[in-house]
Amino acid sequence: MTLLKNIFTLLLFLLCVSFTPFHHGWANYDQTKTLDYTGTIQSSVYENPHSVIKVTQDKKTWTVILAPVTRMSARGVTAEMIKKGSSLRVVGYPHKEIKDEMRAERIFINGTKYELR
Repeated sequence: MTLLKNIFTLLLFLLCVSFTPFHHGWANYDQTKTLDYTGTIQSSVYENPHSVIKVTQDKKTWTVILAPVTRMSARGVTAEMIKKGSSLRVVGYPHKEIKDEMRAERIFINGTKYELR
């Protein structure tokens, strides 16, 4: 019984650790460089693990990583609010390695601020 319990514990540990590389983590974003701009949403994906929008401002398009759907919903942000063609203000941090990607710390829609952390 102890051997079976040890094998089960080891398998559970390996399963948990095996998914770690798939999560990018917030450490990949440079929190010393704050981005703050208003743009138009070109595309929107409202799903887990993170909602993602493409936002264009002054002919530059950013991939903006938002919060998970549960947090977005809890903060009052719906899929309809971040649909293609909508305008919003984004405040966040650029990715350290991926050009034109940022993590949104907060967004402003129709003048209302939504904290995403």
